[in-house]
Amino acid sequence: PSNHHDQALGRQGRRRNSDYITMSRTLAEIAAVSCRFRIDGKARPAAAFREITSIRPPAGKAGGKSHRGTAPEHAHRQSRPRPPDGSGGPEASPTPRHVFMQAWGGARRPANPASATAESGTITGAMSGSPRNGPSYRGAGVDIERGHRLVARIRGIADKTPREGVIAGLGGFGALFEPPLHRYRRPVLVSGADGVGTKLKLAIAEGRHDTIGIDLVAMSVNDVVTHGAEPLFFLDYLATGRLDVDVAERVLAGIGRGCALAGAALVGGETAEMPGMYAGDDYDLAGFCVGIVERGAIVDGARAGPGDRIVALGSSGPHSNGYSLIRRILDSGGGGLDQAVGGTRLGDALLAPTRIYTASVLPLARGCGGDLHAIAHVTGGGIVGNLPRVLPPGTRAVVDASSWRRPAVFEWIRDAGGIAEAEMWRTFNCGAGMLLVVAREAAGAVVEALAASGERAWVAGEIGSGKGAPEVVIE
Repeated sequence: PSNHHDQALGRQGRRRNSDYITMSRTLAEIAAVSCRFRIDGKARPAAAFREITSIRPPAGKAGGKSHRGTAPEHAHRQSRPRPPDGSGGPEASPTPRHVFMQAWGGARRPANPASATAESGTITGAMSGSPRNGPSYRGAGVDIERGHRLVARIRGIADKTPREGVIAGLGGFGALFEPPLHRYRRPVLVSGADGVGTKLKLAIAEGRHDTIGIDLVAMSVNDVVTHGAEPLFFLDYLATGRLDVDVAERVLAGIGRGCALAGAALVGGETAEMPGMYAGDDYDLAGFCVGIVERGAIVDGARAGPGDRIVALGSSGPHSNGYSLIRRILDSGGGGLDQAVGGTRLGDALLAPTRIYTASVLPLARGCGGDLHAIAHVTGGGIVGNLPRVLPPGTRAVVDASSWRRPAVFEWIRDAGGIAEAEMWRTFNCGAGMLLVVAREAAGAVVEALAASGERAWVAGEIGSGKGAPEVVIE
């Protein structure tokens, strides 16, 4: 266009020119981040890309300033030089309908799709290169299709954990849940997150992927239950170096069973395939649970005091704590997993899933009439480390070790590893997976109610007076 025509465009023309400049910058940015272009059906590396002569406004005053955006130094706007024969003058600025591209030492060709097809066959944009002709996500170790197959398989697992409130679960960017607020006057949400530690190493070595998911759910929901909260929903995170769909499905099936035992809906999760982060068949798990409780019914230990009784609930084994020490014992001459311990194969005893106490403890929390003062989930740190967490200052918990017989697997740990008693009590649950602090007059009824719900329960000690921070004494 002539300068006269450019001036005639006026303000409307300048706005249009600005739009052309913006479009030019966008095209340059796309070229900058491209991994491959295809010209005439031949793939060329982006590193060889020389320059783009992109959309420019008509010559003249309006919109004449150059805009490079974030394009690299070899992807820029440039006027074409004088033809070799010396004829003509400097190249006229291309019109908005014609964009010319010079790349990889080839002839300058129009980037207009219609023109390109007519003149040179095929030009495919930067975002449509075929992964067969260069680096790809799959080639780097991440197979998105495997992830899609896993999601398709696990929908049925989530469907087996229904509960009121689930609006949308698997498949979306976020899980939607409507809490049952109509049942509460002052509802409080309680959250928990945990993993299963190096128990995973034993599960992987044994090829036992079906129950490790129960452990994952138990570690979080048992924490939520200590406040008297009802678990509402659960999400999981599975990370691995290379996704094995069959193994992941077995793991997630266990998570589904754990959620069913806890009364929580499995509403979503994340599967991350991260090459180089994990060796061989290793994978890791994390879980997240959200529960709800009436504010006035929160169990927080504030009412615990001298005279209260400690009621213990039996564990299924070490649950999901202390396995770094257990594995050290196995590696240091403690024998193989096939040896018998108390009439049970050692590998089976060590991989017994963590017990979920929701169904037995929640009814007590709701029906004890204030006689349930504190609940402790015995995890890493053992009874010595966890019971003080729910006791107020000035209290001293006295645990009677003779009130129960420790399961055989703990005796094996002590004897095979030469572990001192003090270390046993501050590392393992030693057969008591959860402790309730209840009013003295309610202890008998609590034990009976727990037994009726299928728990092995007993009075394991009492709360006395102390000085300063709460403490635990094993007698």
